Amino acid sequence: MARLEVNRSGEMEVFVRVVELGGFSPAARAARMTPSAVSKLIARLEARLGARLLNRSTRQLQLTSEGCTFYERATRILADLEDAERVAGVGEQAIGRVRVNTSASYFSHILAPALPAFLALHPGVTLDVVQTDAVVDLLAERTDLAIRAGPLKSSSLVARKLGETALMIVAAPSYLERYGEPRSIADLERHNRLGFGYTRAVDGWPLRENGEVVTVPATGRVQASDGEGLRQLALSGVGIARLAGFTVRADIAAGRLISVLDDLDTGEMEAFHAVYVGQGGPLPSRVRALLDFLAENGRVS
Repeated sequence: MARLEVNRSGEMEVFVRVVELGGFSPAARAARMTPSAVSKLIARLEARLGARLLNRSTRQLQLTSEGCTFYERATRILADLEDAERVAGVGEQAIGRVRVNTSASYFSHILAPALPAFLALHPGVTLDVVQTDAVVDLLAERTDLAIRAGPLKSSSLVARKLGETALMIVAAPSYLERYGEPRSIADLERHNRLGFGYTRAVDGWPLRENGEVVTVPATGRVQASDGEGLRQLALSGVGIARLAGFTVRADIAAGRLISVLDDLDTGEMEAFHAVYVGQGGPLPSRVRALLDFLAENGRVS
């Protein structure tokens, strides 16, 4: 009996579309198939692999653990095929959409000013930028590249360092005129310490006094979901904030903010990384183009 030929790359492409578009119907429209044909294709794929890739419900599809692994490998394989065809044809040209997840601070102060140069270099690339300081699941959010600050947890993500920056405690002159400048950790008790509205890897402000490091909680009357929001609150004279140096140095130079408690600084630096899913294998040329650009033009200090 002749062996039935299986179009594995075609199956992978349909499966990836189902995951990235969030359902059989939108994937069917993108692939010019019927929803029932897509459903049967996924069922045949699962039967051939001997594993369930998707948990189905009336409202949504959710990747299983095996599905996450297969999706990760499938996207890498399809990207390799795409790059191979480009190299053999028009050359290794970066084309397509890159979905980027980044903090509002990094976007405002580093990424946005650099984007005109990147877009001029790569006219075939489009960008979809999502701004949040919270750590997101790159697979679940269908993110190609994320910019993360602080220590990285061990995971399947590959990281490329984009430098590191000092953390500075700052306040507006108008705030300090009303409440006075803090000179010690005890002084901070009577100040409005602006903080983040979510749990961070390092909560609070570590300060060194009398040879000991004390972590002061940022438990002020106002919290924000991102560093740029905290910067705006500090500029408005709402309270004191501890922010990345690259976001406030221009404000300090212009007199809009004043750095305080410098003599209690522990010297802690915050590292920034560009991270993506994978184990160091080949990246799609569109993602690699942005990653290489940021390594040169998107560094923090």
